[in-house]
Amino acid sequence: MTGAGKGIGREIVTQLVECGAAVVALSRTQADLDSLKQEHHSVDIVNCDVSDWDKTKEILSSVGNIDLLVNNAAVAICEPLEAIKAADIDVMMNINVKAVINITQVIAQNMIKRGVAGSIVNISSQAPTAALGDHIVYSALKGALDAATRVTALALAPKIIPVYTVKPKIIPTAMSMGG
Repeated sequence: MTGAGKGIGREIVTQLVECGAAVVALSRTQADLDSLKQEHHSVDIVNCDVSDWDKTKEILSSVGNIDLLVNNAAVAICEPLEAIKAADIDVMMNINVKAVINITQVIAQNMIKRGVAGSIVNISSQAPTAALGDHIVYSALKGALDAATRVTALALAPKIIPVYTVKPKIIPTAMSMGG
């Protein structure tokens, strides 16, 4: 579970634990992971900045077998058109799209190697289908995630690894409220 320290990701961890799942929670914020561990002692916590392609691959190779991947990590830097910076686009692209591809690649290869019909869920957004003020880059990149999910689903279908997109509306979290 990526982006497990806050918001939607943290709630998904809670729900998975309540269903009896063994959860590996990734977040780049150690304090969030520590408090998550206090709430759910059974959760394995892993500090990981998923925007670091190589380090993420290294970390994921050591977490063991994953049968359900939830790609939730995301960042939203919302600015009006005239204020968008290339560096902000890069930050969002690295987390919202590239990290999902990287993590999916590692976990799917492990599922295939083990012959496991696992599942992959990518948390997207309604943003690509709605005009939200100052969400130009976020909307575009969630649209890219949606496209990547469809193509990944096609690629993994013969291996019986379904890939889904969940597209919530705006949910009041620190990220969606600008915090």
